[in-house]
Amino acid sequence: MFNTNIENNITVLDKLTRANENFDIIKRVIRINKRKSVLYFIDGLLKEAIMEKMMEFFYGITEDDFFTNTETFVENCVPYIEVDKSKNSNAVVTALLSGITILSVDGLDEIILIDARSYPQRETAEPKNDKVLRGSMDAFTEIFVQNCVLIRRRIRDKNLTIKALQAGDKSKTDIALIYMDNKVDKNLLKNIEQKIKNITTEELSMTQQGFVEALIKSRWINPFPKVKYSERPDTTSANILKGNIAIIVDNSPSSIIIPTSIFDLMEEADDYYFPPVTGTYLKISRYVVSLLSIFITPLWLLANRYPDFVPTFFQFTIVTEPQKIPIFWQLILIEIAIDGLRLASINTPEMLSTTLGIIGGIALSEFAIDAGFASTETILYMAFVTIANYSQPSQELSYAIKFLRILLLIATELFSIFGLIGGVILIIILLYSNKTLSGKSYLYPLIPFNGKALLKKFVRIRK
Repeated sequence: MFNTNIENNITVLDKLTRANENFDIIKRVIRINKRKSVLYFIDGLLKEAIMEKMMEFFYGITEDDFFTNTETFVENCVPYIEVDKSKNSNAVVTALLSGITILSVDGLDEIILIDARSYPQRETAEPKNDKVLRGSMDAFTEIFVQNCVLIRRRIRDKNLTIKALQAGDKSKTDIALIYMDNKVDKNLLKNIEQKIKNITTEELSMTQQGFVEALIKSRWINPFPKVKYSERPDTTSANILKGNIAIIVDNSPSSIIIPTSIFDLMEEADDYYFPPVTGTYLKISRYVVSLLSIFITPLWLLANRYPDFVPTFFQFTIVTEPQKIPIFWQLILIEIAIDGLRLASINTPEMLSTTLGIIGGIALSEFAIDAGFASTETILYMAFVTIANYSQPSQELSYAIKFLRILLLIATELFSIFGLIGGVILIIILLYSNKTLSGKSYLYPLIPFNGKALLKKFVRIRK
């Protein structure tokens, strides 16, 4: 399709890029040593200062010997580091639409690709979700290359490998597989790479989530997440050094870490930024709070159905006053109301956030109790559950725990003690049947049992 005739190449590129219809695709015709040449680039994705210097260099070229072939021209006439060449029309167009400048010169049959991209971006700042009390305060941004650099900055080892791929027939989304070549599971790596290449979706407009759904064909009924997301380069780097694979998706300010077990999801950076004793306390506290957040409201509901079986020292938990709304429905309605407030807080303009907090406080406070909407105990236990949900570093796991709690509430309401026992058995089955992307147990190192590895999940051991 491309040949040594510049007019042919311009016609082909105009048709492929639709440069005459897109205002942001700039076509700049120049002359290099009296040879007609053309530059195509995306307005706003170009380092203009660099291109100006490069064009100044082009105008100063006078040697005819440099135009023997594309390789010779690139070696002698393109004063830039990231340069490639191609005759593949699809590769050329994809490169242009990714922000790469393309150059065609009369007499050369290949298109020259100059990677002088500059993306609009926000500054690297503290993560929005993965915050820590101590430690690094930088975070991933939406810039693909910059995120890879943040990893490279932390791991200065020759075995660190960053492999670039693309997915999405139309979006051509950039994806990076990052791993330690001497530690990674090669079978898992090959499997993941093949799955990415086989993704047939047209676009990944929702980037990470769309990518994960295309990558993992899992049973939707199992709420436990199979991947771990992290906005922190330090957390991602630590997992890479363990032998895990990190995936960076362009336009996403977080990484995907695989394979991931339930114990991996429960860890966060603060566990390792504090001394061993404090780190151990934080780990154990998180496990205890998570278990309580699942069972406290179903057990309380069961206790109120059978108050005679409740030990004397727990009798204070029993609701003695008649309720206008059954306790089960109080718990369910407040679960929904809390999620409603969470959604509202996300969509509320910042200037009105204080007002929303006041309204939410009124709705779920003494006014709700006086109106008979909920008892004092219901508000108390649901307040604990809500706070416990935010103790989870993984939002996906937090919602999984919420769904399990609601499942236990419904089972307990319908079948009493047998429903609670059945719900617990179902949770165990969901955990046991779930597998990581490597095909291993989701409960490792508990199942199969590895005492030393399991101890490290609960106790912060000095390295």
